[in-house]
Amino acid sequence: MTRSSAGRMAYHSGEAAERQIAQDYERRGFAVARRRWRVAGGEIDLITRNEEGIVFVEVKQARDISTAARRLSPRQMRRICASAAQFLDGEPDGQLTNVRFDVALVDRSGAFEIIENAFGLA
Repeated sequence: MTRSSAGRMAYHSGEAAERQIAQDYERRGFAVARRRWRVAGGEIDLITRNEEGIVFVEVKQARDISTAARRLSPRQMRRICASAAQFLDGEPDGQLTNVRFDVALVDRSGAFEIIENAFGLA
């Protein structure tokens, strides 16, 4: 397998994981506002909302849940938070909007675990 075909497989695998997680949020009453929302400083995999506020979701996919969990670094969390702040600039309540940062961990078989408020006060 060439590097480019491995990269394409990883891209499509990640995209499938994000679709799966988006469907789970939709089943739970959230509207998906954006997928793969990008700004100069980073990307947010999913942005969902419900009557309580906005949830920024980072999706990590790997061969198993624990490997997926290890793929989220403090540096990446800071970039996601900075990107989220830019998104909130366009919201009616701006930075005062009620938000949460979730992490969705997806394994090779498609099993997943969602950790709500995973960033805490990061």
